[in-house]
Amino acid sequence: MLSTPERNQEPTWLVIIRLLRWHKPEGRLILMIPALWAVFLAAGGKPPLPLVGVIILGTLATSAAGCVVNDLWDRDIDPEVERTRDRPLASRALSVKVGIAIAIVAFFCAAVLAFYLNPISFWLSVAAVPVILLYPAAKRVFPVPQLVLSIAWGFAVLISWSAVTQNLSQPTWLLWGATVLWTLGFDTVYAMSDRSDDKRIGVNSSALFFGDYAAIAVGIFFAGTILCLAWLGIVIQLHLVFWLSLVVATAGWVWQSVRLNQQDLPNSAYGEMFRQNVWIGFILLAGMIFGCLYQ
Repeated sequence: MLSTPERNQEPTWLVIIRLLRWHKPEGRLILMIPALWAVFLAAGGKPPLPLVGVIILGTLATSAAGCVVNDLWDRDIDPEVERTRDRPLASRALSVKVGIAIAIVAFFCAAVLAFYLNPISFWLSVAAVPVILLYPAAKRVFPVPQLVLSIAWGFAVLISWSAVTQNLSQPTWLLWGATVLWTLGFDTVYAMSDRSDDKRIGVNSSALFFGDYAAIAVGIFFAGTILCLAWLGIVIQLHLVFWLSLVVATAGWVWQSVRLNQQDLPNSAYGEMFRQNVWIGFILLAGMIFGCLYQ
């Protein structure tokens, strides 16, 4: 009761910031990371700066659009989940019409940026839109909706790599596989905090699908990520710096996998591990950049 007046006094622009999740940068960065992996690896560590800018802005616009679409789908579900009940559409701080308008603006911004890209990258951007639009529906009908999200994340690799090379080669698909498996891992961790709420309201998640074996599944996803990245490093002959970054990332993922098997892990731990994956992603990005430059 006491929080309602404060929320009503919140400026509209701040409510929109919350709708776009720009107050939680880790979610924006974790989509940007695979796109940056791809653009730097495809360009041998030296991509054109304007293209890097387009990739960064494009991921921001796309993730913003995805967040709004997700909240539009879930506006009647989010109030039943502790973590999401204060989201602007769930709390009715913004109307559905405003949410739709903001989503259209975000998609328009992403489309404008996509016109900078070559035809292959442009049409891959178009192909990603249905996946973004349908991901929120997946949790209602598909037992592992995080796989749909992972495929959406994978488009960031395909678009960015082809933006440099105008083709998709073996290294592209190895990085795509690493990204899909990594996303499955960290988003399953994220979903573990919502298991009781998701089960109660009847929506699906990978955390519920794997049940008591969710921690093992996460470990397998991270192991697959490591194998794909190692194979990629061999194929494109990355310098020792990359391998050092992969060792650090592996240590982080092993530590997380071990921790997930602990009993009575507090819900806050899952969000903490999700945020740690942002740092792991940037460590790998640094390793990839210098691994290319020192070849």
